[in-house]
Amino acid sequence: MINQLLNKYKPVISYLFWGVITTLVNIVVFAILTKQLHLFYQVSNVIAWFASVLVAYISNKLWVFNSHTESAGDLLAEATRFFLMRTATLVLDVIIMYIGVTLLNGDDIIVKIIDNVVVVISNYAFSKMVVFKNKQKWE
Repeated sequence: MINQLLNKYKPVISYLFWGVITTLVNIVVFAILTKQLHLFYQVSNVIAWFASVLVAYISNKLWVFNSHTESAGDLLAEATRFFLMRTATLVLDVIIMYIGVTLLNGDDIIVKIIDNVVVVISNYAFSKMVVFKNKQKWE
């Protein structure tokens, strides 16, 4: 029974696992850039986004959605869709950070952690419905 549940929810479990890894990359890079290098929080946010999206694309492609592309063109198209969808949530990320840090004077790391919860959920929906939709049957 446990094996049946694990198999049924394997994509979600795998996505959550790699989502945690990607989120940790995002938060750690952000913290280093803001706390150690003293970069402006929004600049740090975008750099951290880029680093985490690279990790996310590789992990989502290989281990979450098991996507196999036949040609370099297919790979480029898939990667472009992935980055475009993640750009949509980057906009959400920047807005949440602005509201939380600039308008509400929240701690940038705390706001970043809360922000990542919203972004991870949004990214899963985009990946499932747009980026890898033809690669795997979703139930």
